[in-house]
This record gives sequence, structure tokens and C-alpha cells, in this order.
Amino acid sequence: MRGLMDKIKKIVVYDADNEFYAKIFPDSVTKKDLMRIRTMTHADLPSVLSIEQQNYDFPWEEDIFTDCFKAGYDCYVCEYDNKVLGYCLLSMAVGEAHILNISVDQNEQGQGIGRRMLEHLIDSARGKAETIFLEVRPTNVGAIALYQNIGFNEIGIRKAYYPALNGREDAIMLALELFN
Repeated sequence: MRGLMDKIKKIVVYDADNEFYAKIFPDSVTKKDLMRIRTMTHADLPSVLSIEQQNYDFPWEEDIFTDCFKAGYDCYVCEYDNKVLGYCLLSMAVGEAHILNISVDQNEQGQGIGRRMLEHLIDSARGKAETIFLEVRPTNVGAIALYQNIGFNEIGIRKAYYPALNGREDAIMLALELFN
């Protein structure tokens, strides 16, 4: 069902101007202008799992993503030219949103893809949740800088939250109040 709805959206919600100018005047439109965030489908899982393997010593397996689909979480991919550049997942319940994962292909990092997906998740939660939460490894300084730049604040530490090569690693808990 998710795949069918995305195909319909691609037909109905089509930014013909950007694609037209990209073909006629290639330097007038950036890659960032042509990136699309859409709902993740089962067909995206090989690309998503590849990104997951690149970025994590303890990657999620396919069954975790399948469980996210079944639970009705908001699962998205960012794509350009039919290539998945990154993905993100969000759960919402009882006025709270929780970012489960944001990950960008290592070859595509540093182009604002992570920020774009983060902003998309925040927009998705706005009006449905009062607060959006996430956990991040203290060693992930790039992600921490992004989250703080967007307005997330540290609210605590989860001891031994993440598996690590030498035991467990704490998680920094961050939150952002969503003002509607």
C-alpha cells in the first residue's frame, strides 16, 4: 500500500519546473533541489541495509525495518535520480515523537541530506506531537552539532544504551519542543 501511495504522489505532486530547468539549464538547479523525500517501501530495504552496514558497527537487520513498517512508524528515504541517499524513521504516540534513526550514505554525507531529513521528521511531527526526542552516541559529534543547531537540547544520559566494540556506550538524550 505504501508503494502504491508513493507512486500516486509522484504523479500528482510533481515539481515539473525543477526537472525541466535541470534538463534545459543544468547549472540552474542543484542536486539538493532535485532530492525527494518519500515513504520507504520494502523495495528500498537493500539500499537502506547497505547504508546501515556502512555507518554502524552494530547495524539493524531487515526484520527491524519490517517491524517499523508493521508498527506504522513514519519511514522515509531521501532519493536523487532513483538512488537512495539516506533514510529516517520516526515513531509517534501520546503527544510525543521519537526519532529512531537518521542515516546518510557515506558517499553522500556533507551535502545537507541529514539536515533535510531531520527537518522533514520535525515537520511530520508538528501538530501531532508536543516534543520530539532522540538518542545519539557521544562520539557522533557531527550529528550532535546538527541537532543542537536545529534547536535540540540535552535532557539526560541513557547509561550503556548502545552496543560498542568494547562493551556498551552511553547515549545522550535530546529533545526539541514543537511549538505549533
